[in-house]
Amino acid sequence: MNFLKKISLTHWIFISMVLGIIIGIAFPEFSQKLQLISKIFLRLIKTIVAPLIFATIVLGIAHHSKLKDIGKLGLKSIIYFEVVTTLALFIGLGAINLTQAGKGIHMQAEAKAIEKVEETKQIKPKSFEEYILDVFPENITKAITEGKVLQIVIFSILFGLGVSLAPTGAKNTMITFADGLAETMFKVTNIIMYFAPLAVGAAMAYAVGHMGVSVLLPLLKLVGTLYGALAALILFALVPIGLYFKINLKKLWHHIKEPVSIAFATTSSDAALPKLFKALEDFGCSRKIVSFVLPMGYSFNLDGTTLYLSLATVFVAQASGIELTLGQQLSMLFILMLTSKGVAAVPRASLVILIATASDLNLPIAPIYLIFGVDELMDMARTSTNVIGNSLATCVIAKSEGELKE
Repeated sequence: MNFLKKISLTHWIFISMVLGIIIGIAFPEFSQKLQLISKIFLRLIKTIVAPLIFATIVLGIAHHSKLKDIGKLGLKSIIYFEVVTTLALFIGLGAINLTQAGKGIHMQAEAKAIEKVEETKQIKPKSFEEYILDVFPENITKAITEGKVLQIVIFSILFGLGVSLAPTGAKNTMITFADGLAETMFKVTNIIMYFAPLAVGAAMAYAVGHMGVSVLLPLLKLVGTLYGALAALILFALVPIGLYFKINLKKLWHHIKEPVSIAFATTSSDAALPKLFKALEDFGCSRKIVSFVLPMGYSFNLDGTTLYLSLATVFVAQASGIELTLGQQLSMLFILMLTSKGVAAVPRASLVILIATASDLNLPIAPIYLIFGVDELMDMARTSTNVIGNSLATCVIAKSEGELKE
């Protein structure tokens, strides 16, 4: 028993992932019933996100009444996000051109995959005007209910500015309230995380049992290309950025490996967010930087998803026997530079953007049926990469603002 008590939560999560894979392979039908457990966990996590974002942003801004400082921080964050996601697009493009994973693929698709893709085709990505409008909340309760993170961020920033400009008595009251709310939500997070290993194991069992090994075999090259490209993004883009800004990457990984493993198994960035807040603070980032940059990154800095979109679009062309010229591929990158920034606000986000981009390039939709068959496996990798990318982004911005104490 003493041995079991010494096993950390992170190790329990990895043990659960392995057990989940075994259960998914051995008992595929039974594993489908386990999805209920992971769904309950995700629901509990989502109840934490809004109050945690609100409390931490209000605290971060309330101590800084200068609007100029907030604007500077926002601009710096957006520039960083744009540079890194553009690098991700080029790495994805290079990887799929190198492996040619789509060539020689036999067009076979399961009925369920066809149904879901056809269903997704009915969902249209937002226009630029709709996306800008969707950033601003019309009803904060509605924004919380629908999980509109960026709308919650905008409201929290406005509320924080209001608190910072309020009379001393009111200001101190709201700061005390926000501080108490934040600390309470961190404690609630710790309670829910005891449930994480069970939820992670259930999610892995469901994913493996749902996909089946037979679906994976013809598409292993595509899956391998994505995992290799994401590894290249981390090794040749994120690591050099971390070294340039003198971030202690080994220490950072020690702090974020738990939320990253949760994101990998559940394919949900939201599931990792509450734990990630605390992990980055423990690493040394100030609360005001974490609370501002991290939620923004969840909307604008999806490195793994962005890379996947450029890679998957070219895969569709290759599987269709269509050769895209260099000009067409660069045109595709330009489209994705714009559309991928709104990916978090779209239902079935990456698939919708992929279909829209394929349509813009006059590519057949049929190969996307194949991608859908292994989308869960690829989603694990891109979601965990999103979490890693946003962790580094927060540390870099904190370092540049003198708000990182390692």
